[in-house]
Amino acid sequence: QVQLVESGGGLVQAGGSLRLSCAASGLTFSGYRMGWFRQAPGKEREFVAAISWSGGATYHADSVKGRFTISRDNTKNTVYLQMNSLKPEDTAVYYCAAGRRGSVYSGAIGEYDYWGQGTQVTVSS
Repeated sequence: QVQLVESGGGLVQAGGSLRLSCAASGLTFSGYRMGWFRQAPGKEREFVAAISWSGGATYHADSVKGRFTISRDNTKNTVYLQMNSLKPEDTAVYYCAAGRRGSVYSGAIGEYDYWGQGTQVTVSS
């Protein structure tokens, strides 16, 4: 049974930082591209960042480029999202996902097979 468990969310002031983690089990972690997505109230789920199976390629949405960084540790079956210079508009539930189809550069939700339950990030102004 595949499980993706996110942690590290919380309440932070604008300009602050958070580091999200996603621990994976039940799959060959190093064989999967990993992604982070987010969903704000009343909005559709949107792509945030993705990283290739080896960690050699990453892709970040324009809205977070230069502020967020995705990384992974295949020895720990964990993917991270370092979020700096947070803004109120970053407030959302953040989800990690694992997929084997498509490209790290596509950001397509349909190319991910497994999803975590999400962790809330709230940025106050």
